[in-house]
Amino acid sequence: MKLAMNNSNAGCRTLACFTLALATLPSAFASSVPSSGTNREVMVRDVTTIEGVRDNLLVGYGLVVGLHGTGDTQQTIFTIQTLANAMQKMGVLISPSSAVVKNVAAVFVTASLPPFARPGAKLDVTVASVGDAHSLDGGVLLMSALRGPDGQVYAEAQGSLLMGGYSAGSGTNRKEVNASNVGTIPEGAIIERDTAVDLSGFKTVSLLLHNPDFGTAMAIADAVNQEFDKTVATALDSRRVDISVAGTSEQSVPQLIARVQKLVLKVQTPAKIVINERTGTIVMGGNVKLSPVGVIHGSLSIQVTTDFAVVEAPVPPESNSGQMRKGPGNQNNAVEPVLVPETTVNADEGPAQTMRLDEGANVDELVTGLHAIGATAHDVVAILEAIKAEGGMQAELEVQ
Repeated sequence: MKLAMNNSNAGCRTLACFTLALATLPSAFASSVPSSGTNREVMVRDVTTIEGVRDNLLVGYGLVVGLHGTGDTQQTIFTIQTLANAMQKMGVLISPSSAVVKNVAAVFVTASLPPFARPGAKLDVTVASVGDAHSLDGGVLLMSALRGPDGQVYAEAQGSLLMGGYSAGSGTNRKEVNASNVGTIPEGAIIERDTAVDLSGFKTVSLLLHNPDFGTAMAIADAVNQEFDKTVATALDSRRVDISVAGTSEQSVPQLIARVQKLVLKVQTPAKIVINERTGTIVMGGNVKLSPVGVIHGSLSIQVTTDFAVVEAPVPPESNSGQMRKGPGNQNNAVEPVLVPETTVNADEGPAQTMRLDEGANVDELVTGLHAIGATAHDVVAILEAIKAEGGMQAELEVQ
């Protein structure tokens, strides 16, 4: 009788370990990647924002009630204390030490306050459990104040939760799909404070670029000056472009912003590669260029196998209980079955795969070549980092 137990070393590489974005796509799709000389036509509104016109984050704390026994346990002390305080405001006094409930959960409530928000407008809110509740499914959020960074209350949230997942069962026999401790309430908050920005007092409209680039900033300034047939816009740096409101002779700032945001210009995205080592995702732009470089890729597979064989061994005299078990060739000594490990180590190093890229190779050729030699995402990360260190890559490498 043999009991087999396999232990595979981390050196074994399988395609299922990681996900390679773009490398696993068909070559027909990869060939559609734009070349480095192609500029993209975009509108100013797509690459900039207006300084002073932005969202504001709100956060609050509250209680979700009406759960089906999936709320916080008694060990979550702050939930019971919050419930006692809420009951006291309703005119009911309870002792936090004696309250035992399972259909209540303490939660944080978050929302984003858009610019030009007026009192009475509604916001979508996200509700997340704070304690050890199993699920918020079927719960109702009690009225909770949402505060901004300054501590002021800007909205009030309340309503029934919509869940994107569920949790069923108990103990080890539990099935959970997506997050059952996070839910949303569409239009669950009402704005109580006016936060609208007064644009009439703007003397200068400042455009802030999403991705800092001197070329794009100069292109925006040139497009605005050409639109108004005079110099009204100035690129201050790689992120900011200032436009003089008085110089444009527009009747209002909203009209000026609307006219500027509709302008179309050509921008060129920077050569950049983004790598997420946790998920094995690699995203490369089509304008990434490589110098002549050779890549040698070898695969080393190490497998350690342990088999357990059953053999009969004599029982030591001190552990002999007096019951003699006769074995072959030895009729006076007791024997017992013993598992003996038999370890086998197999090392298999495959032949090295070679790939060479010529001068001016682009991402299409790189992806196709790495995919052809069987490189996984983990291998590609190491290869790209080595090419960048060698100086053969004319692109920014960002590892997340």
